[in-house]
Amino acid sequence: MFRKFFRRDRESDAVHDLYACLVEQARKTEFYENHSVPDSLDGRFDMITLHMFLVLHRLKAEKERTETFSQKLFDLMFYDMDLSLREMGVGDVGVGKRVKAMLRGFYGRLAAYEGALEQGDTALEDALKRNLYGTIEANEAAVQYMRNYLIQQIEYLKDQDISDIVSGKIKFRP
Repeated sequence: MFRKFFRRDRESDAVHDLYACLVEQARKTEFYENHSVPDSLDGRFDMITLHMFLVLHRLKAEKERTETFSQKLFDLMFYDMDLSLREMGVGDVGVGKRVKAMLRGFYGRLAAYEGALEQGDTALEDALKRNLYGTIEANEAAVQYMRNYLIQQIEYLKDQDISDIVSGKIKFRP
């Protein structure tokens, strides 16, 4: 009797699996310990955003097939952000304001990374400095590493079957 109330469809399960995978990748300690990504709320948000960008960039290549899935993935990310803020003790009014700021930041970062990809390495490094490393003075080696990481992941994801991705299975380049 209760199953019908708590049942999720296959696509929702796939969205959850994909989101969990990209968050796991974004939380890898090497980014924070070896490549100067700030281990803070902002730094972790930026790493999740960067990995969402990678996934959404891949999904956009087959937009007609993935549009609903992409929207559900986006919705889940901001549902998760809302829950995280509440778990940190932010009140209802504060959550709304912070989520709106996160949304603006998210869209700004997506646009910055997308535009920078078209303009080349220097533009991509500048976008990473402003966004991923916006709260610190990052060293050039870290910025270059992250630029290369981003480009390599885009290439790696291009070769993955879109059917696998929308079924919640994605692999990031080791």
